[in-house]
Amino acid sequence: MAASAEELQDADEAERADGAGPATSAGSDDRALVARTLAGDAPAFAALVRRYQERVFRFVLRLCGTRDEALDLTQETFMKAHQALPGWRPEAQFRTWLFSIAHNATLDVLRRRQLVVFVPLAEDSPDGPLARLPDPGAPPDERCGDRQRIALLDRALRELPAEQREILWLRELEDMSYGEIAATLGIAEGTVKSRLARARVAALAGYRRHTGEDR
Repeated sequence: MAASAEELQDADEAERADGAGPATSAGSDDRALVARTLAGDAPAFAALVRRYQERVFRFVLRLCGTRDEALDLTQETFMKAHQALPGWRPEAQFRTWLFSIAHNATLDVLRRRQLVVFVPLAEDSPDGPLARLPDPGAPPDERCGDRQRIALLDRALRELPAEQREILWLRELEDMSYGEIAATLGIAEGTVKSRLARARVAALAGYRRHTGEDR
């Protein structure tokens, strides 16, 4: 019998809970760096920037669509984070707080534009996680098949509503928990679960439609 959407979500959450150790360790390290920054240690904040700037940039790029604007927004995110750091609560995850700042800064730009666009996966940088999906050691025909599947997945994702693409990015690539996504986007955890479930179903349906598997 096929698993229900709720069962798949529960299993997904359990798997991520099993890997909570490294995330917790990173969170503790972040808190230590924040404490040092607030004590006047400038290199400590530089360490936080190095840790998160590429991830923030990729997240913002998916929303705004242009690299120059994404660079500006990434810089703005860290400037705002540095200014707001005295008000950061130690019990909160620094990563979640930082992505929330990036999310809000980007939405401000998009509202002014009255446009939401996403960069196709194919335009990702050569060293990005998606660009590394095809196995370079695989035979040429397999690599070609991988690239075709990625292109079709990209096409399916670009057809999703912006809110679904964003939530998939945070969950699948940033590996955020439901609670972290809720805090980042400013929505209820139940909304995260339902929106993510719809996004996964829609993405899979779109992929199958483009591959012809739903015929």
